[in-house]
Amino acid sequence: MDSQYQAIQEVGERLRAFRIGAGLSPEEIANQTGISRAAIYRYESGQPIRVDTLAKIAHLLNVSLTSLLGVGSENIASALVFFERMRQLEAEVDHISVLFGPISYLLTSDEFDEYLPRVLYESVPEHVQDRKAALNDIDKIIEVLKERKLNYSQRKPNIVSLVSASELEQYVRSGFIGCVNPKNVDVEARKDVARREVENIINLLTDPPIGIQIGIVVDSSPGSSFQIFTQSSRAQLAVSPFRLGAFANVRIGVANITSVHETVKLHQDVTQRLWKRSLKGEAAVKCLQQILVSQT
Repeated sequence: MDSQYQAIQEVGERLRAFRIGAGLSPEEIANQTGISRAAIYRYESGQPIRVDTLAKIAHLLNVSLTSLLGVGSENIASALVFFERMRQLEAEVDHISVLFGPISYLLTSDEFDEYLPRVLYESVPEHVQDRKAALNDIDKIIEVLKERKLNYSQRKPNIVSLVSASELEQYVRSGFIGCVNPKNVDVEARKDVARREVENIINLLTDPPIGIQIGIVVDSSPGSSFQIFTQSSRAQLAVSPFRLGAFANVRIGVANITSVHETVKLHQDVTQRLWKRSLKGEAAVKCLQQILVSQT
């Protein structure tokens, strides 16, 4: 794909992601900026857009022009926007390297998806000022995540998933819950859900599908989650404070997406070092089985 064409198309993808994050429809963007609705649809589909027009939209969305243009880095303070950008990136790439606890969302089970909305709702404190908006965002996040799973099932890019053994142990110990002592929740049942998710990982290790590699990291690992998206010779890095496992966080933090070579290369080096030191195959299975036994 021509690099200039791709750059213009990606501006449209970022525009759509930030619009969704702002909770605005193309019609509302048009009404508030004076830009036609048809033009908004064209821009989001990857048609060229004038910088002054993009600046007007950026002002309305409360995002920097450089973030929409993808100059340097995209700074994203919304989990909804971040997961939408993940969906867009995953739709194009050939390879994904993941350090995202407790396991790459794309490899989670159907049962994980069944409980995830409840867990995300639990993660929002009852008395926070923005609770209603946060719950509305969660509904939208779930829809984006469903699209990500569907896209993955259709495209099947290669995935290298690095899983922290200590995170999985905590996951099994606490259960798949959104907060400490959630109301009206059978915590023991949620622990069973977490155990079955670890068993799902064991199944993936025992009989790995084509294109999926999993390494269990028993060494110390970075505090932040990150994913590297690779297509041909191009790579982009996404670093995120947002998490979907136990004690989920889809409300607070700033994620970052960048294609700056030095930053991407440093994270690629970290991934390679962790992969070399991680447990694989039978050794990884034994490690996870020990976790399950220790938390029985």
